[in-house]
Amino acid sequence: MSDGSSSDVAILPRERGRRGLLAVCLGASLIAVVCFFGVGRWLVVEDPLVKARAIAVLSGNMPVRAMEAAKLYREGYAPEIWLTHSAEPGETLAEMGIPYAGEDYYNMQVLIHGGVPQGAIRVLEPPIVNTGDEMNVIATALAGESERSVIIVTTKAHTRRVRLLWRRVAAGRGMAIVRAASDDPYNPGRWWRNTGDALDVVREVLGLANAWAGQPLRPAHPAK
Repeated sequence: MSDGSSSDVAILPRERGRRGLLAVCLGASLIAVVCFFGVGRWLVVEDPLVKARAIAVLSGNMPVRAMEAAKLYREGYAPEIWLTHSAEPGETLAEMGIPYAGEDYYNMQVLIHGGVPQGAIRVLEPPIVNTGDEMNVIATALAGESERSVIIVTTKAHTRRVRLLWRRVAAGRGMAIVRAASDDPYNPGRWWRNTGDALDVVREVLGLANAWAGQPLRPAHPAK
């Protein structure tokens, strides 16, 4: 007659397996929660401010990036401000015969309003489509300068990707000091509470993944 001990032995490994699987699931869930709540802060990185050849304003998020650049100029961190020139929507509108001043024009007006002389503002060429293009254009401009350092002004969530792309695209062509616009309303500790911050986080995480993978995803409408 069986006393049930053999069935107990058979059940024991299964019970241990279930407990192990539960522990793995709980651990994975904890990591996911930590990543979710921490990713907003992780995206924000800044370099210590030092004087540089120029302050470069990346396109997008008007007017806070240009406002920050004007403040840094007034504080004496660089003698010149560089603007990038976005290809779109200007090229598409030009084909339709519709005039468009361009984002760089309005950034220039913000800078002038902020006390920057027009003669200290330079619009870089060629036109850009994405952040990688901007890093290349800025690095190319630095190549002709004796002082090869630049303060790159962007928004908070964008800073980590800017630093990564500079290292990937502009390695050995100068030093970039990445700074975030102080008036950017992005809240890294509560990014999931509004659509603007949430979209910033999703865009930056996907952009970083693309950069780490060697940028297999290319712009849908490259600059002409």
